[in-house]
Parts: sequence; structure tokens; C-alpha cells
Amino acid sequence: MTTAPGSRNNQVNDNEPIIGADTFSTAYGEPLHATLNIDSWQTGGDLEGLYERLTAEVESGVAIENAQRDTIRREFFPRLRTRPGAPSVAGCYRATPDDLRRVHRSLLFNGAVEACDGTSVEHDTLPVTITQIGICLVSYQGDQGSWAQRLYRRDLRATTGNALDDLLALLENRSRRGSTDADERGRLSEMARRGIMTYAERAILARKSTAPWRMGHGNPTPYELLTGSGSMELLVQGMDVMRELILQHRKVLFVPSAPGDRNWITLGHALAPLEYVVIDTHLQNMLRVVDGPDGGRGGHYSKEYAQKVRDFCAEVGPRIVFGVYRASHAGPPQLFYAHVDHVHEAALIAMADSVLQEHRGFPMLIDLADMICRTTFGNDIFNNAVQMAYAHAGAPFRFLNERMTCG
Repeated sequence: MTTAPGSRNNQVNDNEPIIGADTFSTAYGEPLHATLNIDSWQTGGDLEGLYERLTAEVESGVAIENAQRDTIRREFFPRLRTRPGAPSVAGCYRATPDDLRRVHRSLLFNGAVEACDGTSVEHDTLPVTITQIGICLVSYQGDQGSWAQRLYRRDLRATTGNALDDLLALLENRSRRGSTDADERGRLSEMARRGIMTYAERAILARKSTAPWRMGHGNPTPYELLTGSGSMELLVQGMDVMRELILQHRKVLFVPSAPGDRNWITLGHALAPLEYVVIDTHLQNMLRVVDGPDGGRGGHYSKEYAQKVRDFCAEVGPRIVFGVYRASHAGPPQLFYAHVDHVHEAALIAMADSVLQEHRGFPMLIDLADMICRTTFGNDIFNNAVQMAYAHAGAPFRFLNERMTCG
């Protein structure tokens, strides 16, 4: 089936930046027309050429990164504290093995720190789309609890009594789900999988954890909650739970596993093991989500809710600071977020937990929560249960797509 020339699928997004020839050449070291020349591509059997190019590119890249280290330590780190608007805690700090030993004994290994992580899986078939969200809370003294929610989405839940009208309504709903112009129904799946999960992780840390310190995975004020994932009800409840966790409890630590802020990670590579830097408050990061990259309203809210979110940012943003730590020589630096009043202890907890797996340099307690969550609510267990339900309904394979039935 072809797409009509005037349809949206053939239109260029006006907001999509155009990539110039110079941009491509600067990034990849060769012009685009050379890359598109198939005759210049290596054959699959040219392993020697592959190894030589890989070695040269990696060695060159590492050498350039190492060359920045002294400049960052000499020029940038001393200015963190003295630049205009810097928080009073900004700067570069060094922990000692005795600091980590104290944190291990007094906080981590006696259960005074609990970490939370979640997972979501979805089984999407024509009759029903089932989303499972699982959250686990753990400490080094054991599993502190697990919670699950399952959402069942059908395109037609009520009948009008007229078979033709019901059929037309069903077809209309399903066409909207696959459309690039889908209405609010088209955003439900993303809200269910990411928005509700990130809310639940923070709600469980705030309302179910009993430990003095609570450790979370990701950003303390994630995009999904600052925008409500399209739901103003989720936005309001999300702000309530973030306010409760950050302003009332305060002893919180968040570590993302794949931060997009490569500029801060670049600074982190200049750190020696057991060093950390506190960079700035989280306020401007939050406002960039709310206002959008161009400083406008961002398109996420009505006028009423836009002001509520800005007020929330002004209240919470200055109380959160972020920084980078490095736990080991082998592992990479990690971004972290904490309350401004407890940032130094939070950094020590992050490093003390991360030195337990030197090659990753990432908090092991978060990895433990993730492993238990995937084991308890993993894709295999969930999909097997769903397929058993379809088999019981007499349609074990009828609604499975090709990828669901491949070996």
C-alpha cells in the first residue's frame, strides 16, 4: 500500500534540523559522498583492515580525552566554586578509604540504605495490550518488598447494542493507535510504561521505604513526571511525591545509568579514583524540560499547569544538586543527584557502593534491585503467562506476530 503524496508521512518535520555536509564530515572524518560509495566499503572477510582501523581510532580517541584531563583539573575544577551563581557546596572533593569503610559499616551493610528500581514489559496483541509494571525495594539485609501493577488495554470495552456501530468504533480506535496523528489514546502506552513506572519508583521510596537513606535509579525529577507524560493528573501526583521525597525526606541519592550530559561525564574522566565534583543545582535542568530548548512554554501544559510546574521547579530545583564521582581507575565516572544539605554523604554512599564492582564503578545496590526486579517480573515469566491465557482461550498462536513466534 503506497502513501498519498500529500500525506503526513511524506512531509518533512519543520522542527527537524537539517544535517549539513560539513557537519557530517567533521563528525566522521570523511565526506558523506565517500561513505555512500559502496565500492569503498570493506568486504566482510577483511578482518585485518577492521582491526587496524579500530585500533587506530580508539587509540586516537583515548589520547585526545587524556589530553583534556590536566586542563580540566587546572582550569575548570577551581572555578566551580567561584563562578557566579554557584551553590556553596560546589567544588572538587576527595574521599579516603576510611570514609568508605565508615559508610560500609554504618550505612550500607546494616540496611540503612534502600534502593528501588522498576521494570515494565508489554504484550501487544490485537485483542488486548497488557502492560506489567514491577517495582522492587532492596537493601543489603534482604528484599524489602515488591509491587506490581498490570494494565489491560482494549480498543472496545463497551457495546452500543448495534453491531455495525461497534465495528466502526473498533476500527476507528485501532486506526488511531497506528497513526502519526494519534490523539491522547496514542500516548497511553508510553504513559503506562514509563510515566507510571517512574512515579511508582519514587512513591515507593517516599512512602514504603523505612531506611534513613533512599537510593533511586535515574533522575530525581524525570521528564516523564515533569511533563506528566501528557496526563495532568500524573503531573500533579508526580509533583506531590517528588516534593515529599526531596523536600521532606531529603536523604536521597539518584544515579542514572546512561546520562545524556556528556559534558559533565567529560569532567568526570578528569577525576582520580575516590574524587567527586559538585557542579550546580538542578534548577536549570528542570526548567529546560518545562520551557523547552527554545525557552518557550514547551508545549507540555496549559497556562494553568505551566505556572504550577514553574513554581514547583523554583521550590525544588535549588534544593537538588548534581555532580560526578569516580569510584575506581577501571570504571567510568557516574553522574549523581542529591539534596544540597546531604550531598557529601550522598557522594560517599555512591562511591562506597560502587567500589564493590570496580569494573563498573556503579552502585551495586541499584544493580541488585534491577536483578531482583527482572527475575521477579521478567519478560519470560510474563509472556509465558499471557500465552497460557491465549491457549486457554483457544487461540494460542492466532494473534501473535512474526517476531513472537520466531525461534
